Amino acid sequence: MSVPVTTLRIVAAVVVRPDGRHLLVRKRGTSAFMQVGGKIEPGEEPLSALLREFEEEVGIVLDPAAVEPLGRFSAQAANEPDHEVDAYAYLVRLGDGVQVEVRAELEELVWIDPAAPVTSHPVAPLSLDLLAAAGH
Repeated sequence: MSVPVTTLRIVAAVVVRPDGRHLLVRKRGTSAFMQVGGKIEPGEEPLSALLREFEEEVGIVLDPAAVEPLGRFSAQAANEPDHEVDAYAYLVRLGDGVQVEVRAELEELVWIDPAAPVTSHPVAPLSLDLLAAAGH
């Protein structure tokens, strides 16, 4: 007998700095790295959720006009068994000298080369899809 799967509506930011490296973060008490983002609150629009999560998690207030929609993606949730994510993904390009910091529930952040296989860190299934999609 199969267990019903719960779908979580989330936002995810594919964050790219000028040298082409992508930001991945790890939440406290988890092992998988993923994009900045999180759950969309009831009644909240996806872009508003992204702006809120971005400021909460890495301390940067984004200009909504600088955020580019990438589309919707679904994948198995990395940290919640029997859950999948329905993600509204966005591209965020950071300028030179913009510093991100670990805040809120985050434990760690890394900048990775999206063209190289990620072997040094476990990466969430959605994040692997988003890295591939943004690598155009």
